[in-house]
Amino acid sequence: MSWPPIREELRGIEPYGAPQLDVPVQLNVNENPYGPSAECVADIAESVAAAATTLNRYPDREFVALREQLAAYLSGDTAHGITPAQVWAANGSNEVMLQLLQAFGGPGRTALSFAPTYSMYPEYARDTMTTWKAGRRADDFSLDLDAAHDLVKSEQPSVILLPSPNNPTGTALPPEAVSVLCEAAASYEPNGIVVVDEAYGEFRRTGVPSALELLPQHRNLVVTRTMSKAFAGAGLRLGYLAADPAICDAIRVVRLPYHLSAVTQAAALAALRHAPELLGKVDLLRAERDRCVDWLREQGLEVADSDANFVLFGRYADRHAVWQGLLDRGVLIRETGPEGWLRVSIGTADEMAAFREALTDVSATPNGARA
Repeated sequence: MSWPPIREELRGIEPYGAPQLDVPVQLNVNENPYGPSAECVADIAESVAAAATTLNRYPDREFVALREQLAAYLSGDTAHGITPAQVWAANGSNEVMLQLLQAFGGPGRTALSFAPTYSMYPEYARDTMTTWKAGRRADDFSLDLDAAHDLVKSEQPSVILLPSPNNPTGTALPPEAVSVLCEAAASYEPNGIVVVDEAYGEFRRTGVPSALELLPQHRNLVVTRTMSKAFAGAGLRLGYLAADPAICDAIRVVRLPYHLSAVTQAAALAALRHAPELLGKVDLLRAERDRCVDWLREQGLEVADSDANFVLFGRYADRHAVWQGLLDRGVLIRETGPEGWLRVSIGTADEMAAFREALTDVSATPNGARA
């Protein structure tokens, strides 16, 4: 008899997770390398201390104050404005996505994305017993809009997951792509919802709009964000979305009771009060990203255009050997994406200098051979 009696489709599967290794330069999980200021830390600590005095009571399950402030923040990214009724939040954008699949996916329904894409998406589908389908991106990692439209029409998915910028490639979607897929998903019954995952949205290049601009046009559009990346709040675990209020009401059906703790709400509100400071390093990281892209291309490598705080580069005959060579030199990046490619998160100027030095060293060895 096998033990434990886990669902058969889960047996033997390794849990998701990037390596957590104690090395001098950690550039593997797309964190913001710049932590909060002493003033921000003090505000968070004071807010959490105040929340701690009420921990004998359940938190506000509608987290009204937090939704109000998230709506105000998102309204700065669209001319149309966002209302609190359009906002939902959970413990990281991972839980937001899972709740969306719980509400709109499930047995007999399909979730669809276009590979290469975020590796957790098929796991959300699996965990909610939603059928998973993946189309393909073009060779430059853009979306072949005609092929994507035809796939949506033929598969009629309940949920379409579109990261923009895409993880792991950094590719942003043009607004027309979002609109075409929203219209395609609205052409069958029941309608599909289109989730544009903007976890890295604040890092997009100048002139690249947010999908938030399209919310008034498409009631089946959902735009998700996180405080983990640009807000330097990876340890906070706060993700959120903007959508038609009816979508937020549907998520309420599947959310766990009081899913956002009083401590999380207090810390997130304090962080939002310091938004200008926490987002103040975004331009610096964008510039460092662009320098990284230019340098990698100067080395003769293929590099995907990036609107995120990471860069996908390759192609190597043995990418694991390159990854290990960098690790041996104290630099941890991510072995992910299509075969032969690697992804580096953008760190401080000193960290990126260490990455360049290590990669130059590895490239001079047999392990650094190109594909």
